[in-house]
Amino acid sequence: MNFRALAIAVVVAALGLFALLNWPAFTAPTALNLGFAEVNAPLGLIMLVASGVLVGLFLVYIVFQQAGVIMEARRYAKELKSHRELADTAEASRFTELRAFLDGELRKMEAQGAAATRELGARLERLELQLQEKLAESTRTLSAYVGEVDDKLDRLLPPQLPR
Repeated sequence: MNFRALAIAVVVAALGLFALLNWPAFTAPTALNLGFAEVNAPLGLIMLVASGVLVGLFLVYIVFQQAGVIMEARRYAKELKSHRELADTAEASRFTELRAFLDGELRKMEAQGAAATRELGARLERLELQLQEKLAESTRTLSAYVGEVDDKLDRLLPPQLPR
């Protein structure tokens, strides 16, 4: 029980005790003017009943107000749940789109890598052929030079007989 409820309970109990202790004064008849007639009735009892009716009306008002607040809170909770589901769906679709985009980009990169690998392989083959041609040309040139040197040596030195 919170402090407000405890305070209200103490005040109501004090008023009840006050009415019980002063019950003869509450029930003493008094001449009352109603505006169109005069009657003898206990003023304290009438005021006590009127206060009780007023308290009862306030309690009914509070109950209806609390019920309205609870209904509104439920409505807000339902709206929040629907918005949360909508946001989750939107987020899932964004993740799906992102995944599709990344898959597409990855495929593009793989295709570019494969094309670059094929181009590099073709270029290496061309370079290898060029290198082989240069090597063959160098070999022929070197053979020609060796042949020239051999011819010059044969002309300068007479052939010797084997021993």
